Amino acid sequence: MGTSCIEAPPLVQDLKVIIHKTSMVFPSKETQKKSLFLSNIDKVLNFEVQTVHFFAANNDFPPQTVAEKFKNALQDSLVVYDFLAGRLRLNSETNRLEINCNAKGAGFVVASSEYTLNEIGDLGYPNPAFAQLVHESQDFIEPGDQPLCVAQLTSFKCGGFAIGFTTSHTTFDGLSFRTFLDNLAALASNKPLTVIPCHDRQLLAARSPPRVSFPHPELIKLDNLPTGLENGVFEATKEELDFKVFELTSQNIMSLKEKAKGSSVGRVTGFNVITAHIWRCKALSGPDDPTRSSTILYAVDIRSKFDPPLPKSYTGNAVLTAYATAKCKDLEKGSFSSLVEMVTEGAKRMNDEYARSIIDWGELYNGFPHGEVLVSSWWRLGFEEVEYPWGKPKYCCPVVYHRKDIILLFPPFGGGEGEGGCGGNDGVNIIVALPPKEMKKFESLFYSFLI
Repeated sequence: MGTSCIEAPPLVQDLKVIIHKTSMVFPSKETQKKSLFLSNIDKVLNFEVQTVHFFAANNDFPPQTVAEKFKNALQDSLVVYDFLAGRLRLNSETNRLEINCNAKGAGFVVASSEYTLNEIGDLGYPNPAFAQLVHESQDFIEPGDQPLCVAQLTSFKCGGFAIGFTTSHTTFDGLSFRTFLDNLAALASNKPLTVIPCHDRQLLAARSPPRVSFPHPELIKLDNLPTGLENGVFEATKEELDFKVFELTSQNIMSLKEKAKGSSVGRVTGFNVITAHIWRCKALSGPDDPTRSSTILYAVDIRSKFDPPLPKSYTGNAVLTAYATAKCKDLEKGSFSSLVEMVTEGAKRMNDEYARSIIDWGELYNGFPHGEVLVSSWWRLGFEEVEYPWGKPKYCCPVVYHRKDIILLFPPFGGGEGEGGCGGNDGVNIIVALPPKEMKKFESLFYSFLI
C-alpha cells in the first residue's frame, strides 16, 4: 500500500551554529501598560514551544536583508501583540498567572551555521540538533528575565536560512500562532494585517460560580497523580526510547476511511481515522492485559463550539483535549469503525456546555489532561503556507523532544509547488517515541492493521 517507516537518514548532530548577536527588540510605538488575564486553558500550558521555519536562498533577500526586515516587522508586531513584549507574573491578589504587558521586549538572535541547508539532511526528519536553531528564553540577557518570545535567524552557507521561535504556550495555540505569522509576514511586506487579532481572554473565563456539569475522567488533579506523573504529560521521559517516523500516504488514509464505513458518525475525517489507528497500535503495544483500559487524548479547537462562537481571530489558547476510552480487548477485537465512532464522539462531546465545564473544573482544581497517549497534530496548521517577502518556508516543524506519551502528526516534506514545497500532499508523517520492546510491537501493529 505504499506505507513505510521512514528510516532515519544520516543526521548532522552539530550544526556548528555561531551566535553573532543577541538583543532585545521593543514595540515600535508606545503601548499601554496593563495586565492580561489568562484563561484556565492558558495557565495549564505554561511551557515553551519551539518551532523552526526553513527558507531557501533568495537572491533578492540575502540573510542580512531578511534579518533587518524581520527585526523591524517583529518590532511592529509587538504593538499589535503587546503581550508578547510582556512577562508572566503571579498576581498576589487573585493568585492567578497573568501577563504583565510592560513592554520589556522580545528576544532577537542573529546566528550562522557552517553548513548549507542541503548538508544538514532531511528537514522532514526531526533532528534534535535543530534545537541549535532556537534560543532559550530563560535568563536571555539579564538573569531572571524570561521573554515570552525569542526569535533566532540562522543563515546557512548556501544563502538559505532558518527562523526559530521560542514562545510561551500561554501566548498562542497553533491556530493563533499561524495568524500571528501571517500578520508578521504582512508587516514585513509593509502590508495591512491579514487579521485583526482578538485579545479578550475573558471570553474563556470561568463562570461565577463555577459549574462542573460533567464528569471529567480525562482530567486529573495534581494531588491525585499516579507515581511517575509528577511532571505531567508534557515532560520528557528519562527512559531509553526508540524514535521512528511512520508515513501514511493519502491512499493509506483513504483505505482507513473505507474501513471506517459502516460507523454511525456520518462523514469520517482523516484526522479521526488516523487517531483511531494510532490509538489501537499504542494501546496494544503496552502491557499485555486485555482488561486494561486505554484513554487517548486529542486536541479540539473550541472556537466554533461556543454559543455564540468565539471570534476566529481569538489569540489565546482555544483548544481543549477530547478523549476516548476503551478496554484493550475491544481495541484489539472490535471493528475499526467502532473505534472511529468513539474518537468522533469524543470530539462531538465538546459542545459549549462541556467546554465551559472543563474551564470551570480548572477554576476549582489544580490539574491537567491525563491519558495513555496524547495525539498532537501539526498536520494542517499551514505554517508552510505563510507568504513572507522572501517566499514561503521550505518546511516548518517544532523542535522535537522524545516523549513516549505524545505522538505528533506532521505534514510530509516535499510534494508541493516549487523545490522543497510542502503543499499538495495529503499524507501525514507520524512521530513516535517508545521503549524498544513497545516500539517493535507498535511497528508490527501499525502495518498489520492497515491490511
